[in-house]
Amino acid sequence: MLRSLVRLQSHVRKPLGKVCPGSQLPLYSTAASERKKFYQDVSISQGEGGVFEINLDRRKLKTPGGKLFTVPNEALAIAVATEWDAQRDTLKFYSMHLTTLCNTAQDNPTERNKDAMISAALKFLDTDTVCYRVDEPNALVELQRNEWDPVLHWIENRYNVTIGSSSNILGPDIPEQTKDTFRQHLKSYNFWSLTGLEYVITQLKSVVLSLAMIDRHLSVEQAVLLSRLEEEYQIQSWGNVEWAHDYDTYELRARTAAGVLFVHLSSESSTVKRKLMQD
Repeated sequence: MLRSLVRLQSHVRKPLGKVCPGSQLPLYSTAASERKKFYQDVSISQGEGGVFEINLDRRKLKTPGGKLFTVPNEALAIAVATEWDAQRDTLKFYSMHLTTLCNTAQDNPTERNKDAMISAALKFLDTDTVCYRVDEPNALVELQRNEWDPVLHWIENRYNVTIGSSSNILGPDIPEQTKDTFRQHLKSYNFWSLTGLEYVITQLKSVVLSLAMIDRHLSVEQAVLLSRLEEEYQIQSWGNVEWAHDYDTYELRARTAAGVLFVHLSSESSTVKRKLMQD
């Protein structure tokens, strides 16, 4: 992928002129749909105000809402262009997670502001995956304690908060001060980064695991495994449906990885861009 990023960077050019009305790209679905590939070349260009655009055969990409598809920086534009360049004969829109996140951030179909997004994200703290524990069987109790407690202790120390865990159906009683601390922290993210962070939290059903990944305390593989700990235990005990388990795991990893990458790239600095090119 990174080789593609370098190759696509060489396609950056001056903004293209206006396209003819009949040549603009049709709207496409971000749902689980496919369509025949209708372009050959993918490139990026810088538009007015410093934003970057995606061009497919010199035609400008549009969002599902009909807006000109733009991203705030070059690194994210290159990553999205790579996603389009990786498509073969058939466009698999459901696999283009970065494009979907960009569409969501730009169109904002639910018309929410940052405060609404932060409130929605923090609701997962009350039902966080790593906070809900079982009280039997003993093997699973011990597994949850050994695997979840370290990351829970890490985030409590990292943000100087109290979260805790519980086997009660109501979950732990999380102090309002803890929620206020996380709320203030999330306010430091821009709207695009919050879009990605909320997406990651939704995938893992965990604020704790998501922030641990964003802060680079956990890898994507580790966080996904921890989010599926009880399921993995059941599989080890009873077996799994052949191929289905692996497919679900890989899909969750792909969505989660895309979300984490989106968070970092949507708050990209020149330092991050240089590191991408060097890697």
